Amino acid sequence: MSIITLTTDYGLKDHFVGALKGKILSEYSNAVIVDISHDIDPFNTAEASYIINAAYKSFPKGTVHLIGVDAELNKENQHLAIQWNDHYFIGADNGILGLLSQKIIPQKVVAINIHDRLPNDATDLDIFVTVACHIAKGGLLNVIGKEINSIKQMTELQPIVASNKNSIKGYVVYIDHFGNVVTNISKQLFLETAKGRPYEIPMMQRKNQKRSSPIKNIWAKYSDIANASSYGIKNYEGDKLAIFNEAGFLEIAIFRSNPMNVGSASSLLGLHYRDVITVNFL
Repeated sequence: MSIITLTTDYGLKDHFVGALKGKILSEYSNAVIVDISHDIDPFNTAEASYIINAAYKSFPKGTVHLIGVDAELNKENQHLAIQWNDHYFIGADNGILGLLSQKIIPQKVVAINIHDRLPNDATDLDIFVTVACHIAKGGLLNVIGKEINSIKQMTELQPIVASNKNSIKGYVVYIDHFGNVVTNISKQLFLETAKGRPYEIPMMQRKNQKRSSPIKNIWAKYSDIANASSYGIKNYEGDKLAIFNEAGFLEIAIFRSNPMNVGSASSLLGLHYRDVITVNFL
């Protein structure tokens, strides 16, 4: 079984996702195509990187991950194929793949060089489809690209540890379907900096941006905020909380909130993409 996953900013209104799948199946009818997300904010490389990082581990080794976000070949961004942690990733050299490689050194990276082998009207995604199908069939990376040693790293929105180690400043990189706010502060960075110290996460109320009570505990899971006392779960609905999510990043949420009627962490706390989240150590 050869799995090809798709992560794009195409949305689902237009024909693009269906056409992309049709091209894959035309070239490799035995491919198993899995959608990770097609609702990445347009050209949002930080969000795409978070989604890929959170999802890829759920797939078997050897899976091919096609990333159609900011995928255009230009003078600044070449096309890449990477073998990383026994998975394969295909995308533009725009920082998305560089963020992955900060954690685990890639097994092989190639700059794709088959563009002149395809018709003149071939699109960037046609290139990616050809490469994805080649790899899914068991083809080697050296056939479709020239091996390179370095790729672009994502330089914006990196968490910063204060010089005195008393705080971490991170950024909102993703807001999920429930309105939960995901930051780029990893559990590993938090533990390395905290060294067992107490902490608090300052929050601001949306109205007039007045300071709200800080979050002083990071729970293992959402319901732990209610399990910690004898009161019923209903008593905690609407309370703000923090967890480290399944992807290992600090997440701010509203317990059992519904963004469609009562609001969410994003709407009630006024948190949006690129906003700063700070953890202070006491």
